[in-house]
Amino acid sequence: MASSENCIEESKSSLTRLAPLEAVLFDIDGTLCDSDPLHYLAFREMLQEIGFNGGNPITEEFFIDTVAGKHNNDIALALFPGELERGLKFLDDKEAMFRRLAAEQLTALNGLDKVRKWIEDRGLKRAAVTNAPRPNAELALSKLGLTDFFQAVIIGDECEHAKPHPEPFLKGLEALKASKDHTFVFEDSVSGIKAGVAAGMPVIGLATRNPEHLLMEAKPTFLIKDYDDPKLWAALEELDKSGSLQGRL
Repeated sequence: MASSENCIEESKSSLTRLAPLEAVLFDIDGTLCDSDPLHYLAFREMLQEIGFNGGNPITEEFFIDTVAGKHNNDIALALFPGELERGLKFLDDKEAMFRRLAAEQLTALNGLDKVRKWIEDRGLKRAAVTNAPRPNAELALSKLGLTDFFQAVIIGDECEHAKPHPEPFLKGLEALKASKDHTFVFEDSVSGIKAGVAAGMPVIGLATRNPEHLLMEAKPTFLIKDYDDPKLWAALEELDKSGSLQGRL
């Protein structure tokens, strides 16, 4: 396995081609906040109540494989094959339970304030792009104090195709009037990373909860643990230098 110093060196030049940077796109769940444990708890309790899996609680592995980062239509069909309407009703109830939990327990990922300030100080455009329902997204942004930070919020349900299709990220670029050649993405799920890569942008993957080997298969530019990760700041410093150099040419 590569040493942390090697990983930092490899990541340093990985964003420089974006200079001058215009915009940053963020997923919400697992990217701005560590919300997956709350989703997992809601799914586990509610599925157990209806006798899913013989009444045995679902495992975290099942949650990661079947639920994490996926669109609700796909989750509904995975849990209730051939019963989309029943599945979507269950998910509506589950989302309501999640919002009750999130209103009390949701917290920002480590270092988020630092990266927020970095973005604001440079006057960069920013959008949130999520497969979460709009009420969940708006609650999370409000709870995190980010409602005014984002200039656009793109919801997978409101696009023709949700992630892993690139459309939500392309709509984010369109809303910001930003170029994919000068924008990068923060994402924590396999489907989200695939969507960002398919949209033609570098994706910084957050290994918040999902296994690193699965995230790497989706081809992120590099992975970080959170926004305090030295790999991230090494890459942003190099990007700053590239932008300054271009500005002097």
